[in-house]
Amino acid sequence: MHSVHSEIANQINVIQLQDLQRQVGGVGVIRGITAHVQPGDVVALLGKNGAGKTTLLETILGFGLPAYGSASLWGVKAADIGGTIKQRIGFVPQRDELLSGLSGWQHLEMFRSFRTSWNEDLVQKLVIQWLIPMETRVAAMSVAQRQKLSILLAFAHEPELLVLDEPVASLDPIARRQFLQQLIEIASDEQRTIIFSTHIVSDVERVANKVWMLSDGRLHYQGDLDHLKESVVRVSILAEQPLPRSLGLPDTIRSSVQDKRATVSLMDWHPQLKAQLEQQFNAQVEVENLSLEDIFMELGQ
Repeated sequence: MHSVHSEIANQINVIQLQDLQRQVGGVGVIRGITAHVQPGDVVALLGKNGAGKTTLLETILGFGLPAYGSASLWGVKAADIGGTIKQRIGFVPQRDELLSGLSGWQHLEMFRSFRTSWNEDLVQKLVIQWLIPMETRVAAMSVAQRQKLSILLAFAHEPELLVLDEPVASLDPIARRQFLQQLIEIASDEQRTIIFSTHIVSDVERVANKVWMLSDGRLHYQGDLDHLKESVVRVSILAEQPLPRSLGLPDTIRSSVQDKRATVSLMDWHPQLKAQLEQQFNAQVEVENLSLEDIFMELGQ
């Protein structure tokens, strides 16, 4: 049975975006996004490079002001959050903000002095597992080593909200697998919330239960990962008569019609639609379920 505290916590969205718009250099980068993240959600923010992922995450954390709409954390506008809420957040930026003259251990000491909680056992475990050269100054570390240190600093105080911007971009396959395993362990806490951006689709299915697909500053999909995989399909139609150039099907993502053949990618698919299409076009209809990577490519166009 959930405690009263848990029930109250679940009533408040960790992240709430309402018609969020953001401009950078006078250009609209985020275009009218409304979405929310609840306690325990693990959200993969998918998008090609340049889609606006970093700008969206930075706006969620209050690093930039919306041109219109709002971004809130636990009911407080992101730009107004104070020290108490900041203690509940861990953030790994795409480009680390480490101090080149300090060693890994010195970074840990500095960060620990700012935190009200700290899991030293977790720190020591990850230092060993991830082979971080803690005696080395950051200036002499590789890009991957710096990234591991940044992730460690974000994990160490066991934040309620963990925000990661392309966290595995510089990691080799083994280090990436270690990181994802640790992320899975962290996500097992039902009150801990994670949102991470990536363009590496293969990593998403191991960790996330929710997906946001960002393209051209808009969310083309937000919802459950399993529902997404079930609802987007590619349909092949072979008719006895030439097909109309526009099939007029709802929720069409992409359509190609050539005489009696058509290939259509559809959103919000239901199995009973197959018989409807066969009757409507007097055709043979084949339905292909798509991999998450294929769906990403379809929706990201």
